[in-house]
Amino acid sequence: MLKKIVIFGVGLIGGSFARALRQAGAVEQIVGVGRTAAVLQRAQELGIIDVASTSVEEALRGADLILLAAPVAQTEVILKSIKLYLQAGTVVTDAGSIKGEVVATARAVLGDKIAQFVPGHPIAGLEANGPEAAIPDLYVGKKVVLTPLAENSAADVALVAQAWQQCGAIIHQLTPENHDAVFAAVSHLPHLLAFALVDDIASKPHADLLFQYAASGFRDFTRIAGSSPEMWRDISLSNQSAILTELDAYIAQLNRFRAQLAAGDGEAMQAMFANAQRARQNWQRSIETAEPQHQPDGDK
Repeated sequence: MLKKIVIFGVGLIGGSFARALRQAGAVEQIVGVGRTAAVLQRAQELGIIDVASTSVEEALRGADLILLAAPVAQTEVILKSIKLYLQAGTVVTDAGSIKGEVVATARAVLGDKIAQFVPGHPIAGLEANGPEAAIPDLYVGKKVVLTPLAENSAADVALVAQAWQQCGAIIHQLTPENHDAVFAAVSHLPHLLAFALVDDIASKPHADLLFQYAASGFRDFTRIAGSSPEMWRDISLSNQSAILTELDAYIAQLNRFRAQLAAGDGEAMQAMFANAQRARQNWQRSIETAEPQHQPDGDK
């Protein structure tokens, strides 16, 4: 039982964390901190948080766990605001989709308190934002990747892991560097491609006609373009190097396909399609085997 948790950012990610822990009976008090009073008030009205705090010092007093669930660009500001009031025994974690820059920021800001920061990333999400989007089962059966630091104690890592497990999540561990390389390929790049395609269609002079006839294929491919623009701006800039590597590889793949299409090389095109189909089917089977009771949803 956690006596008190503090959440910076009480929207989809932070709010769902709060709802899940409350539903599990795993926390006594939940305190929300954020940039916008109206958002905090709405989270309190919805029962996501018990207290909407305007004082960081008061919010952190007696806290067992602090979750940073705000956009990653706010990490430095938030850590600076909590450093002075961070008590011994309070563990800090985050939910950011990039880890290398977050860890570097945490080291620079927290200094000798870095051991209290256990980086994390829940692999779950929806296209909706704000407190209204928060649901208690968002993390059920979903992966949460922790990237522990050498300075972290086993007990602090276990506390963060157990909190996510109370939400129904499955815990994995990676290094921050491996995390950012992996997610640049399988999460960040797909989101950016979806945003780019929708923006391209919307910019055409006959966009209304195109959207009129867009159906399930367009819907499925572009679903994640409904995610937070602020969040994805921050992720793109924070994981710039790894994303550029994946973008370059994808552009090279598109150029190969363009050359095949221009040459009318149906055999090469079909071979690429078949290889992609096999890989997609194998991946889908592995997901269904590991998580048979859950439906796939968006990631972050």
